[in-house]
Amino acid sequence: MYVVTVSLRVKPAHYDDFLKAVISNARTSLMDEPGCWQFDVCTSGTHPGDVFLYEVYEAKAAFDAHLASEHFLAFNTLTSAWVETKVVNTFDRTSMELHGHRPAQP
Repeated sequence: MYVVTVSLRVKPAHYDDFLKAVISNARTSLMDEPGCWQFDVCTSGTHPGDVFLYEVYEAKAAFDAHLASEHFLAFNTLTSAWVETKVVNTFDRTSMELHGHRPAQP
């Protein structure tokens, strides 16, 4: 699995429009890209304007396909001027836990 995190600071005047656009981009990624397994859009309650994306892809090639997709390119063109800062990090997932489940106790 290939994990991508994106930390963004969005200009206050464009925050609401950015959220609508990024949620639409996430939804389209999940529906139309078979290699996109998870795409979470997170906002900060303590730092208005901060947005964090957590994306999980089957492999780096699936993320590369995402970056080349028509919907991502349109999203990026629309929103790039709305963003003050953007930091992208990538990781190889080495383990996976089941969310909401605990292993059986001996």
